[in-house]
Formats: sequence, structure tokens, C-alpha cells
Amino acid sequence: MHEIGTNPQGYAAPSQAAASAFATELIALLPRLRRYTMTLTRSASESEDLAQAACERALRAQAQWQEGTRLDAWLFSIARNLWIDQLRKRQREGASEALDLHPELQGEDGRQVTESALTAGSVQQALEEMPSEQRDLLLLVCVDGLSYRDASDRLSIPIGTVMSRLSRARLGLARRLGMEPR
Repeated sequence: MHEIGTNPQGYAAPSQAAASAFATELIALLPRLRRYTMTLTRSASESEDLAQAACERALRAQAQWQEGTRLDAWLFSIARNLWIDQLRKRQREGASEALDLHPELQGEDGRQVTESALTAGSVQQALEEMPSEQRDLLLLVCVDGLSYRDASDRLSIPIGTVMSRLSRARLGLARRLGMEPR
């Protein structure tokens, strides 16, 4: 149990006037504290976080500060010690960076890969079910990129036959895949 008027650490609790003076002086030090934490962290977001953590710690430990001593030196010591603790923690845990900064490290979307594999499998199966004349022509034009004239020459069939077979092949493939033809 602790005595009345002291906190659990045994320090005398500050009076209302002292607490108000402490808060006023702490607020006045904020710009200097931010500049100091910026020199430590070299990062605006980390600097803000460190300054806030230092202020929180100073407010919690206000009873430990001795009136008449330099609040700025005490506050900057708190900030420096917090920064050293953060550096040690990072060293123990290893550095971490957002994956957004390194797109070459990001893997593929598992759902997209699975859907692509399923789609490729169903297209392959639908192609195998097609008559060979339609399948061969569809592969020549749609996969190999041949023109209708080149496909006609390669298969030794009239260009009109190429166009009608290709139309039936596309409709048949769409039907086998459960798609509505346009």
C-alpha cells in the first residue's frame, strides 16, 4: 500500500498547479521535441510516433520529474531512450518493409491462379470434345494467330469453309463452356 499523496512508485503526486505548469511547459516544448525526434528517426511518421510516445511517457511519469530541473533535457532523454529501445527491438525482430514497396517479391493471387487453372482445364476439355476439323481450325486462328487466308492455305480448304467452321467452332466452344454466345 502507498501513502496518501504518493503514487505507487513512492513519488509525491504533483499538485494541480504543478501539473498545469508541467503541461504548459510540455506543450511549449512540442516543436523542439518534434525536430529532435525527426533528427533521430529521419522519417516524418516515425518522428510523430516517437514524439507522441515520449509525451505519453512524460505525462505518466510526471511525478518523477523534479521541479526546477530542465524539462527539455528530461523529455529529450525519454525520446532518445524510446528510440534506442525501438532500434533494439527492430534489430531483434529484423527489418520489415511494406510489400507494396517491393512488387517483385509479391506472389500471385491464389484465387486468380486457381480460377485460371480451372478455366484452362475446362477449355482444354471442351476443345477435346470438339470435332477435329473445328478444333484444328480454331487453334490455328485463335492460338497461332493465322489469318483466315493462311489457315485456308494450310488446311487446303476454301476461305468460306474456314469462316463457317470457325463460326461453328466458336459457338460450340462457348456452349461447352456454358457461356452465352454474343
